[in-house]
Amino acid sequence: MIDWARPVTLLVLSGLLLPGCRPPEADAEGPDSTAAEPERPGRTLALPVVGRPVRRGDLVLTVATTGQVRSDAIATLRAETAGRVDDVLVRPGSKVSRGQVLVRLDSMPFVLSLREAQTVIDQADLQYRDLLITDSIVTGEAPTEQKRHTAAARSGLAAAMIRYDQRVLERRQATIVAPFDGTVDRVEVTAGERVSSGEELLTLVDGAHLWIEASVLEHDLPLIREGGRAVVTTAAHPDQPIIGRITTLLPLVDSTTRAGRAVVRIRGTGGLRPGMYADVELETTRLADRLLVPAAAVIERDGRPLVFVVRDGRAQWVYLQLGRSNGIDTEVLPDDATGEFPLVEGDTVLIEGHLTLTHDAPVRLVATREN
Repeated sequence: MIDWARPVTLLVLSGLLLPGCRPPEADAEGPDSTAAEPERPGRTLALPVVGRPVRRGDLVLTVATTGQVRSDAIATLRAETAGRVDDVLVRPGSKVSRGQVLVRLDSMPFVLSLREAQTVIDQADLQYRDLLITDSIVTGEAPTEQKRHTAAARSGLAAAMIRYDQRVLERRQATIVAPFDGTVDRVEVTAGERVSSGEELLTLVDGAHLWIEASVLEHDLPLIREGGRAVVTTAAHPDQPIIGRITTLLPLVDSTTRAGRAVVRIRGTGGLRPGMYADVELETTRLADRLLVPAAAVIERDGRPLVFVVRDGRAQWVYLQLGRSNGIDTEVLPDDATGEFPLVEGDTVLIEGHLTLTHDAPVRLVATREN
């Protein structure tokens, strides 16, 4: 008797075993073969870093100090004559130009005084003419310069003309104008208010022409030179340095602090105001044509300074012999043995993401900042 169940069982088992017996090449071509492929370390472990190029240039050494921002002109404008305020044309914060009208006093009293002075002149002039004519008739001669002067004094014409000029000046002083370009800081009067001569009206500040009196320690004074560059920063805008010039070194040294003073001229900006305290970097020495790396790129390993240089996608450390530094750039010196520089201009050194790197580590530059 034939056992039909056994062949069927063998066929079923062979069907289950056949897929497992495929050659390895067939599995490699399957749809899920990519997921099973191991990732390459060079691609997955590349760390993001920021670089900056090595450059040639001047290394500027500086002295750090502080100083107070001052203005070339801060004027408290006062009434030069008494009167009633007719109009105030500015408010605190107003930008004004030289000659611009700021405050007007009521002009009518000054107009009347001027007319009165003119009337006195006219009367005195008649008396003056009468004296000259009478004298000419008596002597039969044309009046001399001395006689004209005497007649002007007797008639009161000379005094009347002086009083007229005074009234003209008072009328001009009734209009207060800006003596220079600037910004109004305070306004002390309002329209309709009566002011007396000498009373404060407003304060005007020149915010464009500024200077700093920077303190310099006695032993640093010989290093500072007139015409040198100064870099100024303030607490309000620490990331926005302003470039100024050292215009002079003042002659006196404070006997208590043992410090002198350097005057730094700067151009006013919206963020720099008189009265602010500022940090100042004063140029002392300029080392020309040096090979420079960013100071942030220099780190130490085993007590020796080095930088990481990006080459072919890898960070390779390069030991350096360093010269002087100003905190921003550091000078690279040639090797003592070979006389050659370990870096060349244009090499990219790392300034961020490099503190924990190892030699020849794979990296990925996400930014390259210029100097």
